[in-house]
Amino acid sequence: MTGDQPGAPQTRRGLIRGLLDRFGHLVRELSKFATVGGLAFLLDLALFNYLASVQHASPLLAKTISTVVAATLAFLGNRFWTWRHRQRSHPAREYALFFFFNGVGLGIAVGCLALSRYGLGAIWPRVFQTALADNVASFVVGTGLGTLFRFWSYRRFVFVEAGTPPAPGTSHERESEA
Repeated sequence: MTGDQPGAPQTRRGLIRGLLDRFGHLVRELSKFATVGGLAFLLDLALFNYLASVQHASPLLAKTISTVVAATLAFLGNRFWTWRHRQRSHPAREYALFFFFNGVGLGIAVGCLALSRYGLGAIWPRVFQTALADNVASFVVGTGLGTLFRFWSYRRFVFVEAGTPPAPGTSHERESEA
């Protein structure tokens, strides 16, 4: 019945256009971030399983190594594709902050893995001390939570927009005070 009302289709188109105008840049950033993250995720998953299964590394060591390698790929993809339009600061600053926030993301994923394997695994070892449980805890729960944190922190602190005030305590803030 809303189609019979005069101006209803036009209003919906106007609403959608308004939302795209307002949030289109965010949708494009999220899409690129998801693509880069998806590739890094596949590398992380493959390397983790190779190290844990073929090389018999402990799950926590395998996860740490696979995350560092995948994070390097993600940094390059995000700097030179996802947020290439954003102001560049000192490359060492970006790289250090990127890996700091990746370390927090790694902590989230490893924490989920450790809770599953060693916490819940102590209660139900047949369920939670398996390769499937390690993958679900690490890659579904841990990576999901870590990804939300990473997107927010990269946008806010690493790949800042021109005119965005620097995070407190950064060299930019100290230079402006001098």
